Amino acid sequence: MLESEIIKRATECLQCEAAAIEALIPRLDDKFLKAVQLIRDCKGKIVVTGVGKSGHIGSKIAATLASTGTPAFFLNPLDAYHGDLGMLGTDDLVLAISYSGATEELLRFLPLIQAKHIPIVGMSGNPSSLLAKYAEVHLDISVEREADPLNLVPTSSTTVTLALGDALACALIEAAHFQPSDFAMLHPGGDLGRKLLAKVEDVMVKENLPFLAPDAPMSEAIEIVTNGKLGVGIVVDNDRLVGIVTDGDIRRAMQRLGQKFFTTPVSDIMARHPKTISQNAKIVEAGETMNHYSIHSLVVLDSSNKVCGVIDSFSCLPGTRFYH
Repeated sequence: MLESEIIKRATECLQCEAAAIEALIPRLDDKFLKAVQLIRDCKGKIVVTGVGKSGHIGSKIAATLASTGTPAFFLNPLDAYHGDLGMLGTDDLVLAISYSGATEELLRFLPLIQAKHIPIVGMSGNPSSLLAKYAEVHLDISVEREADPLNLVPTSSTTVTLALGDALACALIEAAHFQPSDFAMLHPGGDLGRKLLAKVEDVMVKENLPFLAPDAPMSEAIEIVTNGKLGVGIVVDNDRLVGIVTDGDIRRAMQRLGQKFFTTPVSDIMARHPKTISQNAKIVEAGETMNHYSIHSLVVLDSSNKVCGVIDSFSCLPGTRFYH
């Protein structure tokens, strides 16, 4: 098979799946709104269920819901027959997925759910299916064709199911006013969790800080700022922060003062009233402050308003390693 034909087939696959997702948009109607409302009103957990490929997609949908503030878990109908039915409570809601709407293992499970008076939101490609009839609300995930050349392999249909599950999750995020800080609380081990939950003291540089006296000559300031490798010198007087000197300040002063620069005291060059932040502040606050003032670092103060560190913009990025 020619490489061009391979690329052509892959392109057609993506185009087919993209078109199938676009076809979902007109179906975001009263039924979709009712499904969102049922999930919002659920006092228990959302139990997502399905068999085979639908089960794999359902597992991901459950994970997405759980990670965005809607308690959810996946339950295989086959396991429900062997004791896991006890995981369902009367305050729960079931999101049942079957593209055909006629999967035998799932349909045998649904009457057990109804016996517990648990509402069902169904997702299938057949609005006239038994699953649709069992469901309190049915969401149509039908596709014109699968994306594979044989029109047999679950491709477009699974993509559409996953996309509609994401749409439910996004709608619920909006309805619940879910915030990045809420997401971080559910992902404390991830980059965003570290960024939003960690404190300034967890990432700040606190060793070998580049301290300067106000009357120190700029010749000394250059050496201290260079060795500090933070791009800034911290000017203190009797343990009190009085200013900072940045690389930019030094370059501009050298250009302006010429030979006088080296004997000029730091106090003549420093920026007074520098921006600071508490060591107990969240690092996301530090990042927002630096973005607002278009600066690359902040002096960190302890509870006694004494300098205890420096935090730079790189430390506020997701994935940044913490200083130890």
